[in-house]
Amino acid sequence: MAGRFVRASKYRHVFGKSTRKESCYDNLHISRNAWDTNLVKANPEYLSVNWEASGGGAFAVIPVNEKGRLPEQIPLFRGHTGPVLDTDWNPFNDRVIASGSDDGKVFIWQVPQGFSLYSDAEEPVDVAPVSKLTGHSRKVGQVLFNPAAENILASASGDYTIKLWDIGAGKSNLTLKHGDIVQSLSWSANGSMLATTSRDKKLRVWDVRQERPAHEVAGHSGAKNSRVVWMGEHNRLATTGFSKMSDRQMALWDVGAPAEPIGGFTVLDSISGVCMPFWDDGTQCLYLAGKGDGNIRYFEYANDKFEFLSEYKSGEPQRGIAFVPRRGINVHENEVMRAYKTVNDAYIEPISFTVPRRAEVFQSDIYPPASGTKPAVSAAEWLSGKDGIPSKIDLESVYDGNAPVEVAADYKPPAAAPAPAPVKAAAPVKKESDVPRSPVATRSPPPTMSEQKGSISAMASKFQDDEVEDDEDETSSFEEIAKPVQKSIPIAAKAEPRSPTKLSPTKTEPPKPVPVSQATPRSVQPPASSTPTPIPTSSEPVSAVSSNEGVETSLQQIKSILETQTRTINAQSEKIGHLAQEVDTLKMRVGTGAEDQSERIRQLELELEAARS
Repeated sequence: MAGRFVRASKYRHVFGKSTRKESCYDNLHISRNAWDTNLVKANPEYLSVNWEASGGGAFAVIPVNEKGRLPEQIPLFRGHTGPVLDTDWNPFNDRVIASGSDDGKVFIWQVPQGFSLYSDAEEPVDVAPVSKLTGHSRKVGQVLFNPAAENILASASGDYTIKLWDIGAGKSNLTLKHGDIVQSLSWSANGSMLATTSRDKKLRVWDVRQERPAHEVAGHSGAKNSRVVWMGEHNRLATTGFSKMSDRQMALWDVGAPAEPIGGFTVLDSISGVCMPFWDDGTQCLYLAGKGDGNIRYFEYANDKFEFLSEYKSGEPQRGIAFVPRRGINVHENEVMRAYKTVNDAYIEPISFTVPRRAEVFQSDIYPPASGTKPAVSAAEWLSGKDGIPSKIDLESVYDGNAPVEVAADYKPPAAAPAPAPVKAAAPVKKESDVPRSPVATRSPPPTMSEQKGSISAMASKFQDDEVEDDEDETSSFEEIAKPVQKSIPIAAKAEPRSPTKLSPTKTEPPKPVPVSQATPRSVQPPASSTPTPIPTSSEPVSAVSSNEGVETSLQQIKSILETQTRTINAQSEKIGHLAQEVDTLKMRVGTGAEDQSERIRQLELELEAARS
């Protein structure tokens, strides 16, 4: 059968869905600073937005549940003497945020308990920083928390350096020196390495605690900014940038051997805006959002290449965008990712990326465990050389409304469902509550139709055996006895879920079934030789044959009833067809007001209605 091959993927039909204006965050004053950052960052509780404020730098924090038009005056996070260029949320504490500013300083802030933009006070009270980190001599353009170690922050500055801060101790212990301004940076999943792009068109992979680059290669050749993102727990990097002809490009790199990108540079289009990459380690998807256009492309990583899935298109261009961590998505609506994009520097619009399927129960196949809120190592352990992957949380516990349940950090979804185990006829059916659960719970696929039939046959056979012989040591089953060929009982082959046991080509005639009353009630062991036993001496095979005969009789009765009903329905349908035809014929003849024909038509219509009912 000829046809177009379609790649199998659970996320092939993911689509982006915009939000109504009343559910957006309106009346904002988003910063118009030209520095190339994302302007907005998100976590499950709050959004942070670089703010256009007078009297020094500031940014705003918006609770995600306070949607709609915001008040004219809101509390701001003030303290910088220059415009705020970038912010980043602590991955292990949703109320801690870091900011970098044009004044060359890094501040650490804590969102007050019960923080809200709405209050009864005439003047909103601004929030002050809890600590200030000084050491850069020029503007701080990017700040980024370590995804595995607690309280470790990287800050990139116009002084061509990246400093690594222990925000608990308030000091910088490590410095990475570049040859030009750093344009983007991204941590590895275990927090031991850092990838950077800079204005000198170089891609570097840093061994952070050695303060030296492990690899330094030529990146995108264009003059405009390039970005890099580490692809989660993979040993791969994804970059976006420009060619010498100003075409937008993307590339995939092997961290171990990054001399050339895997498959070369891929041209996306000729739009001039910077392409902002975001990696989702749960769905293995890469999202590319363009600055100055309203489109968001997304690709699935498979077989060491990016497979294009689809593109969210919008007429409203974005200057900044943020993606929420996976523990903050709505699993009840099959949402696999959510983005927050800025529109016209006036409001923020949520974009929900959803798998189009019914969401009556938890969809375990599209929701692998997500990164949790417990760090793998402390700041002191990380500085001493220790690494680790943070523990993950099972999203099914979030779906049920319970506290997040942790799973192993090295959890990997099964590549394929295991083959169903054979069902023994005499084995009791275990309840779900009887099965001991391991610390890392894995969900099995739903039973197939053949497994369900096998379970029903097993229960029926066991109950029949219990009526004939009450033996506490049940050692016999259908599979333990080499059964003779029962030509007179064809239904037995259908009731058995397993493949039939192969018999040797012996021409022994099968004996007649022994009555149950004459059977000797004793336990039978499987025969030692491969030759089938011609006469069963146990009551259990006889009871199984009797059970099969009863099943055959019931099926014959059901079959005869169905045949009778089918014949009745066919006769009624034929009668309805004749009546309808006669009514149509008489209607055509009635044209001059013949009352007898009209009366006949009414009678036929009544008969037709009665037949249909």
